[in-house]
Amino acid sequence: MTRWAMAVDLNRCVGCQTCTAACKHVNATAPGVQWRKVLDFEVGEFPDVRRAFVPVGCMHCDDPPCLDVCPSTATKKRDDGIVSIDYGICIGCSYCAVACPYQARWKVDVPNAAFKSAQMRHEIVNEREERRSVAQKCTFCTNRIDRGLKNGLTPGVDPEATPACVNSCIADALHFGDIEDPQSNVSKQLSEHKYYQMHEEVGTGPGLFYLWNFGSAKETSTEPALMVADPVGASAVSPKLQTSWDWRAAANFIFGGAGAGLFAAATIAGYQTGYSWLAALIAMALVGAGLFCVWLEIGRPWRFLNVYLHAKRSWMTREAFAAVPFFGLGILAAYTSSPVIWFAAAGLGLVFLYCQGRILQAAKGIPAWRQDEIVPLIVATGLTEGLGLFAIIAMVAGLGESALNMVILALLVMVLIRYFAWYRYRKSLGQVGAPTKTFEELDRGILNLSLKTQLLVLVVVAAGLAIPAMLVPGGLLALLSGWVFKFTLITRAAFDQGYAVERMPARGAGDSGPGIKPGWTLS
Repeated sequence: MTRWAMAVDLNRCVGCQTCTAACKHVNATAPGVQWRKVLDFEVGEFPDVRRAFVPVGCMHCDDPPCLDVCPSTATKKRDDGIVSIDYGICIGCSYCAVACPYQARWKVDVPNAAFKSAQMRHEIVNEREERRSVAQKCTFCTNRIDRGLKNGLTPGVDPEATPACVNSCIADALHFGDIEDPQSNVSKQLSEHKYYQMHEEVGTGPGLFYLWNFGSAKETSTEPALMVADPVGASAVSPKLQTSWDWRAAANFIFGGAGAGLFAAATIAGYQTGYSWLAALIAMALVGAGLFCVWLEIGRPWRFLNVYLHAKRSWMTREAFAAVPFFGLGILAAYTSSPVIWFAAAGLGLVFLYCQGRILQAAKGIPAWRQDEIVPLIVATGLTEGLGLFAIIAMVAGLGESALNMVILALLVMVLIRYFAWYRYRKSLGQVGAPTKTFEELDRGILNLSLKTQLLVLVVVAAGLAIPAMLVPGGLLALLSGWVFKFTLITRAAFDQGYAVERMPARGAGDSGPGIKPGWTLS
């Protein structure tokens, strides 16, 4: 088998950005889009200051998370290890972008221009319409590799069959070849150098290897990069807030979770007090509103049916599959009041809610999302929101005192369960570490899932046992605290992985220094 890979000699890279320019020239990427870029940063304090240059881009992972999450199967992995994108079927949902731990995915809805007044002639000529509003990234110059192989050339040796960035490197810092071939350029470099792979802890098996010193890689392993909460001069490598998913994506988790939870609450309560067609319609309207917001966000909305193409791996596809029968059975349940149909629809709603938790967990590029504990938290939050909303509906509808008391007790239990799920999630996140600003955002404000806020919710809800009217503000607090949490989680706390540098390169006759993981902390 063949697996194409790249080795980067950090001690040779001079930060000239020639590889970036060559990539842009060959691939005609839009202004601001850099499939191959070189990070330029410094660490330390005067006079002991180190400056480093680290080329990054798509790592063409052995186990690419972008492949698993893609709902349209647009992302594919070739037999030779190269990860590619089919622009013709990509829906532009940006799920691959938040799943990538290396910030290597781009989406351009409206092409930028180098000058704001108008596009230059070469920008107009080189604009690639098929790339608009879909995912794009480094391809390892597959056209050059494939054409070269057909003509008997060797990628990594013959320039005509080698990626443009490697050809252009003036310092001979970039090397390309078949890692499965012990005689290849890359294999020889790895046998002669110590190296690391970025973000190995995520388990992606990246195809870029960073050389940091001579010697056998098996002699010594690199020490874990030092977490630096407030790095100075390392903005190029520090975690940044993701911009691929905005309030529209957050709305799907906000409305969809509450809708699924409401239908479940109405189903259980209805078995004792009679089914509420109004609650069913509100629940389906919320789920539908969330999905509509997602439709508004995707780059190619009229390709939305492609979301159903990857049920084998993508949790976004599975969410979409759960939604269709949920609506069908939900309408039928509201019309017939059949307990069997109500429970079947509620079950599908819970599957939909579970899929939402797994969607976030599969996004390996966002540390705040990829924790296992996010799944029970999302499920518990949705159920608590739904029960809070049902409590308001029950109060307005004039449900009997005994029924209201049962709703109050159920809501008190769910608030406690939700807080316990939050506590486990927050504790696990602090143990493994995350971007410092993620912790700041999750703990910011008053209306969140903190103990103080949830105690307030419990007090107000419990007051409903003595004063039934208090159930309305209690249910509203249970609902809104969950919504604020999910909005924060998606749009404000979703800082990406950043770039951990396991070893600082040596300059001249200097020694390689310890690595850093800037902008990260334990909490």
